[in-house]
Amino acid sequence: MSEVGGRDGEYLLDRWLADAEQLAPAAGRDRWLAEGSLLLRGWSEPHRSYHTTEHLAEVLLALDELRLAAMMDEDEALTARAIGWYHDLAYDPRAEPGSNEHRSATLARDHLHKLGVDQERVDTVERGVLMTRDHHLGEDTRHTGALAAMHDADLWILAAPIPRYERYREQVRQEYTHVPDELFRAGRAQILRGFADRDRLYLTEHAHLAWTERARRNLAAELQALSHGV
Repeated sequence: MSEVGGRDGEYLLDRWLADAEQLAPAAGRDRWLAEGSLLLRGWSEPHRSYHTTEHLAEVLLALDELRLAAMMDEDEALTARAIGWYHDLAYDPRAEPGSNEHRSATLARDHLHKLGVDQERVDTVERGVLMTRDHHLGEDTRHTGALAAMHDADLWILAAPIPRYERYREQVRQEYTHVPDELFRAGRAQILRGFADRDRLYLTEHAHLAWTERARRNLAAELQALSHGV
């Protein structure tokens, strides 16, 4: 997957309108536009450094790559993108663990209901947003095409090219400037070890084969840097 660079609001709004037309065809363009504006405002809040429109665009591009690799069908891809649009809509780095995901899931459920999206898809989107808290699907195997793809797309950043990964590290630190360095390094290392210790980091076959090696190199390098106080 190529790097996103400076994706602007017009690009994302066009993508949202294409998805909204499929998700809620009866809602109409005015309501699609209103929801798209709300989404972009949320993803553009000034306190964000990593959880921004850049991350959203990267998730959408990762999902495109997984769809092209036949990791899901078109309907699953639409559901996965819907999860992507809402998964970090509510984001406050000072919030309690899990609060952002629960608030984002509630927003997704409420807003998609109001647009007229069918109940089964709304349920899957809600579950997918909640899954991004710890990136575990659990034992329920329903809708695993969309959910597995979103799981992997949200973690694509771990396999990013080194310059992008280094910038990602800086962005995460900027979001947590309120946390002292020692506490941040300890917390960050704990999170990264949780991923590094997994037997399988990515769920879809394409991501497993194409992204795992880069991700493990990035994780190992950052863990080493954290252990040296960097």
